[in-house]
Amino acid sequence: MDKRRLLLISSSGVHGRGYLDHAMPEILPFIAGIREVLFIPYAKKDRDAYAEKIREHMGREGIKVRSVHEFSDPVKAVIDAESVFTGGGNTFLLVTELYRQKLMEPIREKALRGMPYFGASAGSNIAGLTMKTTNDMPIVYPPSFDTLGLVPFTINPHYTDPLPEGLQAGETRAERLKEFHEWNDNPVVALRQEAMLLMENGSILIKGGQGVKIFRKGEEPEDLVPGEKLDHLL
Repeated sequence: MDKRRLLLISSSGVHGRGYLDHAMPEILPFIAGIREVLFIPYAKKDRDAYAEKIREHMGREGIKVRSVHEFSDPVKAVIDAESVFTGGGNTFLLVTELYRQKLMEPIREKALRGMPYFGASAGSNIAGLTMKTTNDMPIVYPPSFDTLGLVPFTINPHYTDPLPEGLQAGETRAERLKEFHEWNDNPVVALRQEAMLLMENGSILIKGGQGVKIFRKGEEPEDLVPGEKLDHLL
């Protein structure tokens, strides 16, 4: 039986809404019954400020949050966690620190055994096979681009479609993902700004507005809308 419970959010903020407001209708039922969420703040440099921001926003919904960087033994904190939330920021920084703290494998093992894992932006990108389809600047150098591998594809958050012909100036995101497939074979699920993936009971459901675009090597991209499933990628 597949025990994975994942909520992968493209962005923590969308135009006209407060921080995580658009995602709270999905987050709250996803972690119903959870007493405390363990927050992973490593995608930003100021972890104290980041953790306080998350505590403030989730505290309004009655969610208790502790940050992994506040523990003397981060590995034990993950092992004991009821749920893990990884915030957005710089994916290179996030992955570097997860390896440095030896947390990649403990998070993966807990999530595969059914611990609810949710992430936004960089925190969603690392749920895939690799971080190679991040949008972020390589400000630090991680020991590996391999990530949690909780889903058998890579994720591109914040996906934007090309502008109409004649208005597009410069390279598009679709062109960058085509370059990825010149050297890599696995599918890419590109999440538009308000999109989310909910995985429960061995099935992945597209949630939120705008939907997703699937890129496969040597094939035309495929658009899917909220309410459709990605089970064919499992």
